[in-house]
Amino acid sequence: MERAVVFAGFGGQGVLLAGKILARAGMKAGLEVTWLPSYGPEMRGGTANCTVVLSDEPIGSPIAESPDVVMAMNGPSLDRFESRVAKGGALIINSSLIDRGVGRADVRGILVPANELARELGEPRVANMVALGAVVGALGVVPLAAVKEAMAAELGAKARGNIVALNAEALDLGHAKAEVT
Repeated sequence: MERAVVFAGFGGQGVLLAGKILARAGMKAGLEVTWLPSYGPEMRGGTANCTVVLSDEPIGSPIAESPDVVMAMNGPSLDRFESRVAKGGALIINSSLIDRGVGRADVRGILVPANELARELGEPRVANMVALGAVVGALGVVPLAAVKEAMAAELGAKARGNIVALNAEALDLGHAKAEVT
């Protein structure tokens, strides 16, 4: 089994962090993992994406030509990566910022209002965790509990107050949108 996920959005939306958390959770689950970030020099506001590959065997390349899942946090990311999703794969669309659905019939489209759900939780910055929860549900490879542990470890000393609990709640909301049945 080998699964690839592309996380894409503007810099500052937390797509690289979401990828790092999935990669850490994959390692915790005993999988082989690669995490390959890509971002422009402008950082916040520029484009950012990363590719995470999870496998039960050694990984030949960290590059995924046809990822199984793409998480698009903004319109330009959807435009760039939609055609690359593998047939039968899933496209997680942040419907708070993207006003169109999937343009392909051979992939599963999951519309998640990540920004709206994050605002309902009282913390707009957890939109990436809402979307990550949907990715975990669509992927069906890494347990949500492992992702929550990885999130807490990744946030580490930076986590103040109830931010870990809030991120965990955001993961639950997104996961419920995309659970594999």
